[in-house]
Amino acid sequence: MVHYCVAKLTGKEKGLQKRLYSGGLKRGVALWFIAASALSCFSTAALSQDASKTAPLKVLRMAFSTAETGFDPPRVSDLYSNTINEAIFERLLTYDYLARPARLAPMTAVALPEITDGGKTYTFRLRHGIFFTPDPAFGGKPRELTAADYVYSFKRVLDPKIRSPWAFLLEGRIIGLDALAEAAKKTGKFDYDTEIEGLKASDRYTLQVRLSEPDYNFNYVAAHTPFSAMAREVVEKYGEDTMAHPIGTGPYVLKQWTRGARIVLEKNPDYRGMIWNFAASEEGDAELISEMQGKRLPLIDRVEISIIEEEQSAWLAFDRKELDFSGVGTFREKVFDEKGELKPEWRAQGVKLMRAIDPEVTYTFFNFRDPIVGGFEKEKLALRRAIIMAYNRDEEIDVIRKGQAIPATMPIPVGVVGHDPRYQPLNTYNPALANQLLDAFGFKKGKDGFRTMPNGAPLLLKYATGTTALERQFNELWKKAMDSISVRIAFQPGKFADLIKASMACQLQMWGSAWTADYPDGDNFMQLLYGPNIGQNNHGCYESKAFDAFYEASLKLPDSPERNRLFLEMTRQMEVDGAWVLGVSRERNMLIRPWVIGYKKHPILSATWIYLDIDPAKKP
Repeated sequence: MVHYCVAKLTGKEKGLQKRLYSGGLKRGVALWFIAASALSCFSTAALSQDASKTAPLKVLRMAFSTAETGFDPPRVSDLYSNTINEAIFERLLTYDYLARPARLAPMTAVALPEITDGGKTYTFRLRHGIFFTPDPAFGGKPRELTAADYVYSFKRVLDPKIRSPWAFLLEGRIIGLDALAEAAKKTGKFDYDTEIEGLKASDRYTLQVRLSEPDYNFNYVAAHTPFSAMAREVVEKYGEDTMAHPIGTGPYVLKQWTRGARIVLEKNPDYRGMIWNFAASEEGDAELISEMQGKRLPLIDRVEISIIEEEQSAWLAFDRKELDFSGVGTFREKVFDEKGELKPEWRAQGVKLMRAIDPEVTYTFFNFRDPIVGGFEKEKLALRRAIIMAYNRDEEIDVIRKGQAIPATMPIPVGVVGHDPRYQPLNTYNPALANQLLDAFGFKKGKDGFRTMPNGAPLLLKYATGTTALERQFNELWKKAMDSISVRIAFQPGKFADLIKASMACQLQMWGSAWTADYPDGDNFMQLLYGPNIGQNNHGCYESKAFDAFYEASLKLPDSPERNRLFLEMTRQMEVDGAWVLGVSRERNMLIRPWVIGYKKHPILSATWIYLDIDPAKKP
């Protein structure tokens, strides 16, 4: 922000600035100068948005239920970090805010790419005049976004030092990129200056991507947050601390970050702006259009995000009007009447209800490299499938989720291309059959009433978990399930970021997880079970030759009945192997305060505040 105002300083102020940068000012004066410049910057930004000096800031207050890990797009895989990244950085493509099913739209590109060479060459043309947020890394000069920034950012995903959990989306796909990554593994340094056939900036605003094979999902990759444009100067300046220095071209900038507690974003004064202009696709869109059409975005000046892990605490904050929207969660009885409608007290406050089934699947994975639950021996298959059949998912939905979920029948959830509503899952709830299966494969009960391994060794499940009240409820449900088949289970609490790292290293025996669609295609979910993705997002370290063969065949096909058949083959294979305990797709019941305008849950986009407005007249 300070650097944004430098060009507007008076001659006297420029002299102060020069002395500040050369170390000629005392600390107190220097701090005063920075503070004054920042205030000037804020005022200039407000005026540039045609805002009155006395107009109140439009502030949106919300909560994350889990702490973020950082803000370097290719290095993080959690939803919360990438929600922030989505607002700060920009991709070539994005999604239409109102279109359902989700539909791609240009972002920094002028239009969707030109696709040639039988689906192997993608040519993107960038908009002119898009600039990165000013930063000392740019030496005080404006820095325009160019095609070379995307070449650099795509290469960076395969830099071995980054250890990107998203590398699988590029591995084996872009001509020459894998060879560059392999060379970096040998030398210890990734050569970003080496040109490769598959990634070229043919001019300042034209990016050409050449693939080794046709990839019918590559546009989704181009719209995915980890493939946002980053400036090489910024990465090289901050090195390992890039997580705390997100410098992008998007509508918001990081103003404050207290790790695991609070995140504050502010409107980017240098953002080019965009016009809210979307067409209706569903009932109810007309009201949004009447409220928002033609407005220049972004409209919200400041986004304040609190990390509130306990669901009850978040609910109380919303009830006290300290949060502007909130999920209903387990507080359904406080919100809905016996007919499932909003209670009169909420309607009297003007609170609106938005309902949607998330394009997601929750699941518990088994670590296939673990000596107790891993492996493909018959007794290991029997153990995993018995555990799956002992878990009461209906009780999870009714008791813990208060009816706000639907059962997942396959890894691809409802609303995503490749989901088959007719598919009947193999491992259904049946504790009696689970006990028979364990008996048949030699898992005998000891004197203490708990089963042992077939060789007589102790059988103890170790389930990784968090520490919230909700997670404790899940632990109780798992304990009840395992008691029903006489299997001892212990719970190992840990922090989310630590558990993510441990799971990527195949160090967790069992852990419950969730995956929300990065793009609305079944491939995005099946890749969680693909063997070569171990160490990235295959946290169960599942490696089945049969599954991998089906998956690799599906990559060569567009959306088609043949590809859908392969998705079903993969689903049956992972069920036979007992790879996951399939969970649910959650129903999102969002309560929206009346001063929040333009909200609609998007199946892919998370940083929805970009498209919202606030009516200060309705806000207490």
